[in-house]
Amino acid sequence: MSSPHKPLVYIISAPSGSGKSTLVNELLKKVTDLEFSISYTTRAPRGSEINGRQYYFVSRVDFEKMIQQGAFLEHAEVFGNYYGTARRFLHDAEQHGRDLLLDIDVQGAKQIQDKLPDAVSIFILPPDRTTLEERLRKRSEDSDEVIDRRLDTATREIENYPRYNYILVNDQLEDSIKLLRAVVRGERLLRSGRPLSEDEAKIVALGDCCRLANVGDRLQRILDSFQPPADSGPR
Repeated sequence: MSSPHKPLVYIISAPSGSGKSTLVNELLKKVTDLEFSISYTTRAPRGSEINGRQYYFVSRVDFEKMIQQGAFLEHAEVFGNYYGTARRFLHDAEQHGRDLLLDIDVQGAKQIQDKLPDAVSIFILPPDRTTLEERLRKRSEDSDEVIDRRLDTATREIENYPRYNYILVNDQLEDSIKLLRAVVRGERLLRSGRPLSEDEAKIVALGDCCRLANVGDRLQRILDSFQPPADSGPR
């Protein structure tokens, strides 16, 4: 009897407005055998969101019952609402012989990394703070006050970048999709333990461009853009 499949767990985090949802949706279209964990949340649905598609929308009382029952792999409170990943998704991926993709914030990511140290973590960043602000305003979902709060939160969130295996700068969408796909496929190939073909080695090499150790200069420019300008004093 064959042993159960051990799912490869991918964590994707990003500041709000970085384009994470678009990248995740495209990834799921292009990579097979990858299950997406739909988070539970206590926030109200937005726009055309449907229960069970973007999120499972539940009451605060029900969410707290699930916490007490140990139903979550991770959970966190963000902007006054709970978000959480149910343990059952990991079990389902194992039963179906598939890998698992988690779209979670930095708080949840830390909890998963502590519990599943083999998980592959990917942090998506905007090219700079100005671009992030433009994207948030273009969405037209939030008030100026909420946008300012999201930008402040983003500044704090990006300080967590050293905890992630990969940093993907979402500048040009098509390039970002190719890179994300290469990271996911490359990790599968590396963990297969078999010799790689020339084409497979190219996939791994493309994904390696996003490894934390390989994004130093560009990453520093992004980090700098989130810092307040230094006071240059009187001229």
